[in-house]
Amino acid sequence: MKTAKILIVDDDPQLRRVMKAALTKQGYIIGDARSGEAALEKLRDERYDLIILDRNMPGMGGVEACRSIREHSDIGIVMLTVRKTEEEKIQALDAGADDYITKPFSMPELLARIRANLRRAPLAPRQGSNVIAFDQVQVDLDSHHVSIHGRDVRLTPKQFEVLNYLIANPNVSIPHAKILQAVWGPDYGGEVEYLHVLVNQLRKKIEPDPSKPRYVLTEPWFGYRFQLPTKT
Repeated sequence: MKTAKILIVDDDPQLRRVMKAALTKQGYIIGDARSGEAALEKLRDERYDLIILDRNMPGMGGVEACRSIREHSDIGIVMLTVRKTEEEKIQALDAGADDYITKPFSMPELLARIRANLRRAPLAPRQGSNVIAFDQVQVDLDSHHVSIHGRDVRLTPKQFEVLNYLIANPNVSIPHAKILQAVWGPDYGGEVEYLHVLVNQLRKKIEPDPSKPRYVLTEPWFGYRFQLPTKT
């Protein structure tokens, strides 16, 4: 397995140095940038496997930088936030971040998040075609390509992984914790807000009417169910 290359984006030079030293010691190849603008410049010139992105920076903040990155890249993004407010969490995930961690954090906590987000959820074993079609939606599970009425729909990596997991278990009510552990890893389970945000994003992209979902259904206080339409 190749050594992962990580880009640290934070305007605090001391924090960048501490993270760079600790992650280099773990065998990662590290690049760093002090602003969102500098991060975008680096990403144009170099390829990385994961970005650790501070939310609060002068100039282009982390949320704006995350949205810009997501326009052309599926790279894993872990956002650093200062407060544990629900609004900041939702903004980070809504911008396309895969995960977030609140400052101050311990190095073991950061390393665990890095490992989880470098590991992509495996596709569930499936018999036959890996192209699933329902109504006017077509999902290619091999290429991670989604289209509706022949028009491409771009999903972030985590959005696709959630959709893939639900599609692999059609018409079955799945608990929040089981989805989180399947998509984010075994150390997750209580981060229900991750799913609320990701499912809302999915519905906006694939449902004919997101306010009245037909495919990704909520099981109140329990989890979600993917309702595969019956062919007529």
